[in-house]
Amino acid sequence: MEDMNADQGLLVATGVRKIYRTGSVEVTALLDLDLVVRRGEMVAVMGPSGSGKTTLLNCLSGLDDIDAGRVEVDGHDLFAMSDAARTEHRAHTMGFIFQAFNLIPVFSAVENVELPLLLVGTQPREARRRALEMLDRVGLGHRVEHRPSEMSGGEQQRVTIARALAGRPAIVWADEPTGNLDSAMADQVMDLLCELNQDEGQTIVLVTHDSAVGGRAPRLIRMRDGQLVDDVRQTVTARAPVPDAPWG
Repeated sequence: MEDMNADQGLLVATGVRKIYRTGSVEVTALLDLDLVVRRGEMVAVMGPSGSGKTTLLNCLSGLDDIDAGRVEVDGHDLFAMSDAARTEHRAHTMGFIFQAFNLIPVFSAVENVELPLLLVGTQPREARRRALEMLDRVGLGHRVEHRPSEMSGGEQQRVTIARALAGRPAIVWADEPTGNLDSAMADQVMDLLCELNQDEGQTIVLVTHDSAVGGRAPRLIRMRDGQLVDDVRQTVTARAPVPDAPWG
């Protein structure tokens, strides 16, 4: 039988409006926004500063409240839930990758990856197994006991990717995932995200200001003044690998 949720979209946003208020001043950050992301898609969101890119990510993931509209993720209406239920749903169905790595400095790589699993009740042995598996998947099987201060920026971002994926999320949100990396490391992180999308069907929505990053996604959305102004399918050509290129 066909999966109707997959047909209708993993993420379905309808009429989403977000207004920021400071005293008597109101700024509309999202204006009656509609968006459908299907399971297995990789979508890049671009636009000038202040266009609403990060607000879109925060509102569609339930990190921030909305003023009007409806957001469904994996068949669940986020804003019909209590705050506690929404937090639990997010923990079980979403992964997050941010520009700032947000790793716990005193924890090793494997401890950083397994912590979110432990917080949602995964048994310690299973959490450790899945953390090690994901670190190996992102090429850090030899660095599992290293702390963030002992790693390069590229390695730290791969730890955050492993952390985002260890819970087997339905959707991964990435906010400027290459923003703190040089161009070589940015290319390698994007290689990994594209591989996870293409080979494993991981749904990814990423926000970026970098046209080179946006150009790697099969679907590109452009925003301006809180609205979607362009939504195009792109022909993506695989980047030629650099032989024996080291991860930094």
